[in-house]
Amino acid sequence: MNQYFIIKDPRAVLRGERLSGASSAQERLAFLNDASSAIGRSLDLWEICRELASVVVPRFADTVAVLVQDTLVTDGDLPAHASDGCAWIRRMATAVAVSNPWDWDSAFPIGEVTKYPSYSWYWPHDPRIGRQSIALEAMDAEFAQEIADQLGRDEIKQLMADRPFLAVPLLARDNLVVGLIIFTRNPGSEPFLEQDVALAEELAGRTGISIDNARLYARERRTALTLQSSLLPKELAKPLGLEIASSYLPASDPAGVGGDWFDVIPLSGFRVALVVGDVMGHGIRAAATMGQLRTAARTLASLDLPPAEVLARLNQMMQDLDDSQLTTCVYATYDPVTNECVLARAGHLPPILLHPGGRTELIDVPGGLPLGIGRDAYRERAVTLPRGCVLVLYTDGLVENRYQDIDAGINIFRAMLSGARCDLKTIRASIESNRRVGDDRDDMALLAAKVRGLPPDRLVRWTLSAGPRTGDEAARLVRETLRLWHLDHAAESGEQLVRDLIADCGVHERESIEIRLLRGDTLVYEVAAPAVPVPPSLPPDHDWDPVPPRASWSAYRSGTRWAGDGRIHWCEQNIGEAAVTL
Repeated sequence: MNQYFIIKDPRAVLRGERLSGASSAQERLAFLNDASSAIGRSLDLWEICRELASVVVPRFADTVAVLVQDTLVTDGDLPAHASDGCAWIRRMATAVAVSNPWDWDSAFPIGEVTKYPSYSWYWPHDPRIGRQSIALEAMDAEFAQEIADQLGRDEIKQLMADRPFLAVPLLARDNLVVGLIIFTRNPGSEPFLEQDVALAEELAGRTGISIDNARLYARERRTALTLQSSLLPKELAKPLGLEIASSYLPASDPAGVGGDWFDVIPLSGFRVALVVGDVMGHGIRAAATMGQLRTAARTLASLDLPPAEVLARLNQMMQDLDDSQLTTCVYATYDPVTNECVLARAGHLPPILLHPGGRTELIDVPGGLPLGIGRDAYRERAVTLPRGCVLVLYTDGLVENRYQDIDAGINIFRAMLSGARCDLKTIRASIESNRRVGDDRDDMALLAAKVRGLPPDRLVRWTLSAGPRTGDEAARLVRETLRLWHLDHAAESGEQLVRDLIADCGVHERESIEIRLLRGDTLVYEVAAPAVPVPPSLPPDHDWDPVPPRASWSAYRSGTRWAGDGRIHWCEQNIGEAAVTL
């Protein structure tokens, strides 16, 4: 049964437990205090209405129905004023203390939405006349029939006829009508007197404010959730050599929209950056800060900076924006060619590595301070990820709550991961199913990456000595490889690209260079060469404009990144259509 009933002994009225016209002011004040303590403890609209229904029956009335504007339930806000004066009203809660409660359940089902036309004088639809309560000494048969016809149930006439009746509008801030409370008493009972109406209006006023608080709270949460969801990635990249799974669960607190985020950022050479962060605090401010950090992290990633350098610049940005807003973050880069993962973290929880056999380990990455605190340098940790393992990045909402500390939560989380046995779907399903509904839970984010490695037919590499004919030799090797991959249409442009990359390196004769050709959605050409001295920066007023690398003239994308003691010149070529050679 979906009805909310409080069925109590009707004889309580005979014992003088119900308020009456003769009740003292002290008794009425005590009732109002009890009602105020019971109503508004929750910010859930349904719960507020149930709290009101529970407190008035049978102490004030024998039946009560709480109705609110339907858009408060469906849209979380009040509708614009209808031109025809009609209103759609939803019955949120009822309570009865009568001998036939099941008849009332079928006659007035909970959740029913009814259209109140403009001529319904008992619905406060008109701002000029509709803010007033309506009290009837006893409902006549004609009015009872009108209600029965409106709701389409003939039994309502028999239930409502001859009952003392009171309808009180639920008023929110700015005198907005958010709903209606209908009280009735059993036939033959004392009618609602002037002091009863005043008490009901006071009760309705406090309830209306609670409903309005819930509306405003829901609006803020909805705004923050919309902002946060718009800033989180709609679809994660599918990097070569990795299988990705992610999950985000909002906080249990209606206002607990947080700043947890995750991202997968493609880098040059089919490398990828994995990022998880947690902005401390909740609400729109935390969500907005999260969006700024995610955008900044993507921008810095495009520069191919090392993880520690990315965090250092994010830290500087946070201090420039708002040094009172702290954030933890872990940033990792993965290379599918070498299976090397380089990690750095700023006050974030340590990553977990799940091995194929089910064993888990915490990756010992130097912690560092959260973003926005101090200027200490961040340090990195490089690990080689075995095939089949899963790298798990997460936020503290997954492992910490008021019942356990972080260390205990991490151990429980590791035990859960061990049972999942590197199955990403199982990991995500376990996390989402094990969350405790109703607990005081922070929002949580998870990013799991299973290492597949680079298939052997996606990579070729050659080591050549620099000399006058190095470009020709490299072009021949590229042409032969592309023919084996059935990409003959890209061969001519590919030969020119590898020649340009070698020329851009500027290596001396007899120096060794390594050439790599990778095949994914695009073709990636890489030439690794020893480092050359970096020229001093030019003065700001110097008008010298350097010539761009030759490979950038005909490539889809190109660039240079540092690797160890050397540098890598790279470019990408679309497979579907060969690049135009200039």
